[in-house]
This record gives sequence, structure tokens and C-alpha cells, in this order.
Amino acid sequence: MASFSVLLILACTILASDAAAAVRVGLTRIHADPEVTASEFVRGALRRDMHRHARFAREQLAPSSAAAAGLTVGAPTQKDLRNGGEYIMTLSIGTPPLSYRAIADTGSDLIWTQCAPCGDTVTDTDNQCFKQSGCLYNPSSSTTFGVLPCNSPLSMCAAMAGPSPPPGCACMYNQTYGTGWTAGVQSVETFTFGSSSTPPAVRVPNIAFGCSNASSNDWNGSAGLVGLGRGSMSLVSQLGAGAFSYCLTPFQDANSTSTLLLGPSAAAALKGTGPVRSTPFVAGPSKAPMSTYYYLNLTGISVGETALAIPPDAFSLRADGTGGLIIDSGTTITTLVDSAYQQVRAAVRSLLVTRLPLAHGPDHSTGLDLCFALKASTPPPAMPSMTLHFEGGADMVLPVENYMILGSGVWCLAMRNQTVGAMSMVGNYQQQNIHVLYDVRKETLSFAPAVCSSL
Repeated sequence: MASFSVLLILACTILASDAAAAVRVGLTRIHADPEVTASEFVRGALRRDMHRHARFAREQLAPSSAAAAGLTVGAPTQKDLRNGGEYIMTLSIGTPPLSYRAIADTGSDLIWTQCAPCGDTVTDTDNQCFKQSGCLYNPSSSTTFGVLPCNSPLSMCAAMAGPSPPPGCACMYNQTYGTGWTAGVQSVETFTFGSSSTPPAVRVPNIAFGCSNASSNDWNGSAGLVGLGRGSMSLVSQLGAGAFSYCLTPFQDANSTSTLLLGPSAAAALKGTGPVRSTPFVAGPSKAPMSTYYYLNLTGISVGETALAIPPDAFSLRADGTGGLIIDSGTTITTLVDSAYQQVRAAVRSLLVTRLPLAHGPDHSTGLDLCFALKASTPPPAMPSMTLHFEGGADMVLPVENYMILGSGVWCLAMRNQTVGAMSMVGNYQQQNIHVLYDVRKETLSFAPAVCSSL
């Protein structure tokens, strides 16, 4: 996933509403597991990020509906502190509606959830299922379930099926992500956004999704994934949403709630505490999956008042599809091409090396490259903000808590380096307490600092 790894929660609750009204949904973070140390949490998030980055590298070098225009829908999103860096949102599937947990991912398109029966037999290890909280979606229990025709423009096997597929043709898929895989049958269903309380829930029929009967065990207790990318199969495209926005609550806050919105109302004024900045999306490669990503032109980075000596073409998207920078809700830790990362690392190190000892050894292991040791009950020292300078003068100001992360007795730079030619990513850790608007029609990203828990 070049993911927002946002988890979508679909629990075993019945929602009854056919209202076609706008819905506002909350974003909430899940409590951390007390048995998981802060350093283990960081290592887990970093491990998942590294798998995702490896997939992106392979993709860059590889060869090459049911729209509901006018609706505004949303889903509660929670931070999954226990499992390493993901946010959770809530929606429901089927008739009657069944709510489930799923990862909301700006770096992919397919919407999918585990379906019953899952696997061929109880002991079948080839067609496996993973544990999830809540009930398994059973298509035979829904009156609105259908199989997506092979010749549908949303079918992943339309090209293979040809213009006249055999009657009853069902499209089987096997989707691979940086952190795992899933396989099943492409289907259509009615999705419900919001609850039956005020404002009323919104039900949207004929959403194409993956009914997965086998998956790897890499989904952290979720029940699937919701793609928010730029491709035709994403929830954004199928809803005909001209825009969507989210505001991610502070990373260590496991209790607060904020909002994700899709549709025309998402383009309303950002509710921030500072000025709104906007920068155009960069046209990405036309081949999938890179055509799904939201590329940006990062022109420079400053720490405090100091502009770092980063090569002007460090984040350029090359003609062969390599390089470039995307904003990704599914990645936790920001990655920068090495020439830029080394400048950031050196600047942070110079500000702290005389005040804190460098952390070394297995006791301080987080998987991050630059960490400083902290004494118990000693707060980290004051640090200046870091600024990401995007095209058009759009400066994204990161307070220290958006680029330094606390582990178990350590304080680390929450960034990693990428090899030459690899894609850089702005992860969700850097986006906390920033209201972010993706205006798909205007091809712009807008953002403003915000108190996300109060939106």
C-alpha cells in the first residue's frame, strides 16, 4: 500500500437508513496495547513501511460505475496504536448493513473485505484467513450482493475477458501489497456511510469491491482495505467525489476523534488554526499502479530558519517513472531520497548532539537511524519547527512532535532514507494535526494546521 494505512471499522451492528444526505464521520485513535513498548511500536510501523517501500520500488521499475455524484459521505477513523501506525474509519456493507474494520489507503484503489466462507477447509493453509474483530461478511446473508461482470470497466480482468466474456463469468483477483496479499472474487454491494442517528446514514448501491476468501496475515486485526487512490476502482472515483479530506489526530492520543469526508462538502473551507496553503498535484506515470498515487513537487526543506542544501532535482519525477514524492496516508514514517535525508539528519543531529547522548545498542532499537537517549521522566528539549516547501509557496510547517518520535527511553528522527531513484513519501506521522484536502477535480492539495480532535 502506498497507503494511508487507515483502518476502516466494520463491526457487527445493523444500520437502518436509506437517506441520501451528507454525512460527517469521526476519526478516532485506538488505545495502545500496554504490553507493546514504544520502541516495539515504532519498529512495527517501520517494518510495515519498509515492506510497502519495497513494493513501490518494484512497481516503479516494472513495465508498464457506481458513481453517486453530489453525495458527501464520511467514516469515523481511529488510530491503531497497538499494531503500528494506522488510522481506523467506520462504514458498513450489505443489506442489512454489517460494519467492519478496514485500512483506508490513499496509495491503492481496490476496496475489499474478508468474506465467508474463508478458505476451502478449516485446515487449509493455502487459502488462509486472518483474525479480525467483528463478524465476517457473508454475501449469502445480504440481499444486495452481486458478482461484478467480467466486462465491467471496474473489473480487474476485463482485458482478459474480452468484449464477450462467457455467461456468468466471475473475475478472480489476487492483489499484492507491500505488507501482504488478498485474493477472491470481484463483486458489487451497497455500502452505508455514517450511522442511523443525525445526520442520517448514506447508502450507496453497486459499489465494486473485492470479496476476499484468502489473505495473508498482515492486516493487524482489520477486516480489509478501502482504496482512496486515483484509479477507477477507488472509493473516491466510484462515489464521483470531487474531493476528500481528513485530519489525523495526534499520534500518541488514543482517545480523540476527528473526521474524514468524501464528496462536494469536503471541498469546504479547511477548519485550521492557521493559513491554508495549496500546491498542485504532479502528473504521475500513466501506468498502474503509479497512476494511483498523489504526487507532489517538494522544492526544499528548512529546519528552523535554515534552508538545507538539498539538490534542486532531489524529488523530481523522472521520465522512466522513478523518483518523485507522494503524500501517503498508509505510510507512517516519511522517507526521503538519501541526498535530502542526509541533510535533514545532519541538521537535527547538530541541534541535539550537545544536549543529548546518541542512543546505541539493542536496548534502544527502534529501527530508525538517528536516536537520542532520554533519562526517565525527562522531557525532550525544545526544537525548532521543520518546514516542507512545496511548489507554489505552500509551506507545510511541522512542529517538533511531527518529525521527532518518542520510543522507550529514546527520541528519534521519524524519517528514513531512500535509495537513488526510489520514490519519497510524506507519511501520516508528519500529517498529524494538519487538515488535508485532496481536490481531485482541481488537481490540488490544500492543508492547514488544525486541532484535529476538535473538528
